[in-house]
Amino acid sequence: MEQTQARSVVVIGGGPGGYVAAIRAAQLGAQVTLIEKEHLGGTCLNVGCIPTKALLHAAEFARSAQEAAECGVQLKMEGVDWAKVLAFKDGTVKKLVGGVSSLMRGNQITVITGEAHFIKTKTLEIAMSDGSKQIMEADRIIIATGSVPAMPPIPGMAESKFVIDSTGALSLEKLPKSMAIIGGGVIGVEMACAFHAMGCEITVVEALDRLASVMDGEMTKQLASSLEKQGIRILLSHKVEKIEDKRDGAVLHLSHGEETLTVKAAKVLCAVGRKPYTDTLTPEAGGITRERNRIVVDEYLQTGVPGVYAIGDCVGQIMLAHTASAMGETAAENAMGAQIAYRPACVPSGIYSFPELAGVGETEEQLKERGVAYHVGRFPLAANGRSLIANGGEGLVKVLIGDELDEVLGLHILGPHATELIAEGAAAIRLESTADEVIDTIHAHPTVTEAIREAVLAAQGRAIHIPNRKKR
Repeated sequence: MEQTQARSVVVIGGGPGGYVAAIRAAQLGAQVTLIEKEHLGGTCLNVGCIPTKALLHAAEFARSAQEAAECGVQLKMEGVDWAKVLAFKDGTVKKLVGGVSSLMRGNQITVITGEAHFIKTKTLEIAMSDGSKQIMEADRIIIATGSVPAMPPIPGMAESKFVIDSTGALSLEKLPKSMAIIGGGVIGVEMACAFHAMGCEITVVEALDRLASVMDGEMTKQLASSLEKQGIRILLSHKVEKIEDKRDGAVLHLSHGEETLTVKAAKVLCAVGRKPYTDTLTPEAGGITRERNRIVVDEYLQTGVPGVYAIGDCVGQIMLAHTASAMGETAAENAMGAQIAYRPACVPSGIYSFPELAGVGETEEQLKERGVAYHVGRFPLAANGRSLIANGGEGLVKVLIGDELDEVLGLHILGPHATELIAEGAAAIRLESTADEVIDTIHAHPTVTEAIREAVLAAQGRAIHIPNRKKR
């Protein structure tokens, strides 16, 4: 794409959507200003994806000490130095945020520390960190204000001194003896795994009848079973009616149909999800439409105001860092004269649990709802050599194949390195690969990826390393 005239582009928000949009716009010749109210990297780098994965990495060592004896290696778990765990987490974040700062300088992007809001069409007022205010206009504006943790109106929650959100969980002064987690989505499951591995007694309370409702139901059922085997207590279809503080913790009063029960914990983590962060932006003053806090955009990520775009969590679609980044590139190119529709062929999702769960494309529930004819291939990781070595073979690979064209419609993996392996499924769906094309691709041995090919073989009734079911 050629850009014949330099344009001024202002990006509001320095998270994985905003800073990527700023870099791409600068690459295309724009004069870019990025406004960030706190830290470059946004939620993902500072209090989300990265610090959570650093915590999980530390937790893996604790798990390794517990599991090593099965391999004949004697390791002694002497405890967790929580201060050092936090220092490791903070050091990782600092390096990555510093890297983003270097990218801003390298691309000649002006970074302003402050909070922006609209005062009229394509005009912003910025509350600067030093207390002053600045008015700014631009040819193009890209909104990337992200999201914040959602806090449901549970009686007693706002008043409790023991309730924390995901940000608070990453900066606890000490490791609690017990934690109740409200919400069994991605954040809740990951936090449950991390804190449990470090010796914390965990109870997960989920109002729905399964964990991680956006993922394939069969896979999340297996994940729940695995977590329970590890000692994590999971209460599905349980509603938190109220929270009551006691001297040394909080008591959750739950209902389960006609039954009632209580759960006591030293800390209560609220992990029911996130909501778009747009209130302080006053978008209506700039002529921008919102629906339930979400900024409304078209297929080109443009708002109702020409030249003003919105990306990432604030548009309330798929709240993942990699979707925000993909949107950021698309919006930047459109801001600089392109006309590219944002239609992701597929977006992979992952839970960094023990074991990991990842999925891309359609779930069985979605295919049934849409009335799409399909068949299923499953391959248990107990029959995969690399998985058997890594975690005793716990897990499953499941592939969904369309009946009409024999194309890959969905891939779901529960097992070692699932969040890395899911890229093969994303590529297959993006390229509209058929089952035969996946089968014809030679997969290295011994790897977990072999199980993907075997699952596709199973869908055709010709798996090599497990007995085949009759193809329906």
